[in-house]
This record gives sequence, structure tokens and C-alpha cells, in this order.
Amino acid sequence: MGVSQPARFGEDWSDERVKSHLNHVPPEGHDADFHVLMTAYKHMRSVDFERFLVFFQAAGRNLDAVGPEGKTMLATVKEHPKSTDFVKVLEIAGAH
Repeated sequence: MGVSQPARFGEDWSDERVKSHLNHVPPEGHDADFHVLMTAYKHMRSVDFERFLVFFQAAGRNLDAVGPEGKTMLATVKEHPKSTDFVKVLEIAGAH
């Protein structure tokens, strides 16, 4: 089975593409703010995630939303060994 779209790494993301992650709909019973944060984290480089957080906060979204495991995004990301840049970005944005 072939891949429908080849992976592209290091490409520049437009503001529109970064902002589009604000519209991701969470599974039923999941916090929408945590869901869009996690989706952005999984798909963006730290520099794009930093830009995303500006749009996220401008939209009045909750940076300290709690996920299904009862942890904030910052607490979740701190558990990942290669997430130092994301941790810094979240902390600068004011996450707890």
C-alpha cells in the first residue's frame, strides 16, 4: 500500500495553516482547548507552535486546559524527552 502524500519536513507554514489548528474538533468528552493544543504540538515544529500559541491566546482559549489524563499541556509535554523547545515556548506563553 503506497503513501498518498509523501511526508514533507522543514516546510514553512502560513499563518492560515497554523490558525487552522484552532478548528480541530475534539472527541466527545474531551476538552477542546487541550485537544487543539495537543494536535498542534503533534504536527508543528516548535517555531510554528509558538506562532500558534499567539493565535490560540488571542482567541481567548485556555492554555492550562486539562486533558483526559488530568494533566495540562505543559505537564504532558514535560514528560517527552525531546520536547525542551516546546516546554520553553509554553512557559513563555504563561502555561502552568
